[in-house]
Amino acid sequence: MSTLVIKDLHADVITEEGHKEILKGVNLTVNPGEVHAIMGPNGSGKSTLAYALAGHPKYVITSGSVTLDGVELTGLTVDERARTGLFLAMQYPVEVPGVSVANFLRTAKTALDGQAPKVRTWVKDVERVLAGMDLDKSFAARSVNEGFSGGEKKRHEIAQLELLNPKAAILDETDSGLDIDALKVVAEGVNRYSAQGDRAVMLITHYTRILRYIQPDFVHVFVDGRIVDEGGKELAEKLEVTGYEEYVKAVANA
Repeated sequence: MSTLVIKDLHADVITEEGHKEILKGVNLTVNPGEVHAIMGPNGSGKSTLAYALAGHPKYVITSGSVTLDGVELTGLTVDERARTGLFLAMQYPVEVPGVSVANFLRTAKTALDGQAPKVRTWVKDVERVLAGMDLDKSFAARSVNEGFSGGEKKRHEIAQLELLNPKAAILDETDSGLDIDALKVVAEGVNRYSAQGDRAVMLITHYTRILRYIQPDFVHVFVDGRIVDEGGKELAEKLEVTGYEEYVKAVANA
């Protein structure tokens, strides 16, 4: 089972001027089988939350706790967090020239499992998952994200999710830059992962359109580095109409 628990999390981003506090006390529990949507305006700290959880060195956790199945993550390195079962699909996936998709995926799977997957079954698994993400099997020979379109990068991220099958997935604006066809393919991949019933999903997004295809159990409104409201899917529908202005004003006047 996979339970992600965030308690009173505070974090800074390192800028040229020094540390700047972004997360100001985040509390959130994602239980096995749950999909939590994190919504909020630009600059509210949603991506900072994702990168701080994953261990990006530019984002420094100053206090609070993050546990995955009871294992404290805040003192672990990026790779150690990944080995505990935490996965981050990045908003802007980076290019890795000279490293093929096939080698990247096999190396990652080996590092997570402690042993290399069997070649015969692994090749079939990779081809199956790529096909499910509407990617040709020749895609496996290309360098990671090099020359990929925006949609290909995002579909590759979800292919990683399916093949590595982590305990908890943080999806940082996986829907950004996708046309409607690519959005549906990505959503189907996330739904296949979530349908296992024992995985935790945190879906960060500005917009409700992806929530037409991925049904959230909970929706959280994120403003000024903290969660200021939460509810079910109906809250996302309300945000589609009203936007975030009332929340931004309330925080500014608090």
